[in-house]
Parts: sequence; structure tokens; C-alpha cells
Amino acid sequence: MKKYFKKIVILISLAVVLVLPYVALAASPALDNLQEIGERGSAAPYTAAGEDTLSLLISQIIKAFLGLLGIIFLILIIYAGYNWMTAQGDEEKVTLAKNTLARAVIGLIIIIAAYSITYFVFSNLPGGGGGNGGAQTGPINSD
Repeated sequence: MKKYFKKIVILISLAVVLVLPYVALAASPALDNLQEIGERGSAAPYTAAGEDTLSLLISQIIKAFLGLLGIIFLILIIYAGYNWMTAQGDEEKVTLAKNTLARAVIGLIIIIAAYSITYFVFSNLPGGGGGNGGAQTGPINSD
């Protein structure tokens, strides 16, 4: 009886794993966006070549860099937690883990402040769209 139950559970799990991607991709936002762009017939999400291009490029570089710093923060938090959990009562290792954790949190505060300043500056640039780096979100007019 245990063998049959085990086989049934394995088969059901396999079926769920095989069917899950089709359920998860039932509504594709990417296809919806492409269809919307095709219906409008314009290059709305893209910026026209001009003065906004440089600010868009700079904001994207800064956002990518701040995202990388966020990943480094996450790795430092996991590293500090691992060191703390494996310290086995050794005060020196616990102190090292606490210092790493404190420095990582200070770094996170600096990252959030830098992101806030970047968001504020690029949203107030001429043609800025509130954090999208100056990219136009509506149709590009040739007037």
C-alpha cells in the first residue's frame, strides 16, 4: 500500500510540475504590451533621439548600479547570518557577524538615500517622467 501511495504522490507531483508553466504563462504581460504597441502604431515606450536620451542613459546606468549594490547587500546579510549561526558560541565570530550586519545595514541606508536622490533629480529634469529617467511615456508628437 505504501508503494502505491508513494507512486501516486510522485505522479501527481510530476503532473503538477509539467502543467504549472502553462498555467503561470496564461496571461503574458509581454504579449499584451506588444499588442498594445502594435495597435497604437507608435514607438511610445521609446525615447526620441534628442536631449532626453542622455538623461535616460545616465539614469539607467545609475539604477543598474544601485540594483547591483542591493544584490551585494543581500549577499552580505546572508553571509553575516551564516557566520552568526555557525559561530557555536565563539564571541569573536559573533562580533564579526554583528559588525558585518551593521555595516551592511548602513550600506543599505546609503543605497536608499542615493536612489531617492537619483529619483528626485531625474524626475525634475526637463522632460522627466517621475523616475523613468526622462523617458516619454505617451506618443511622440512630431509637432
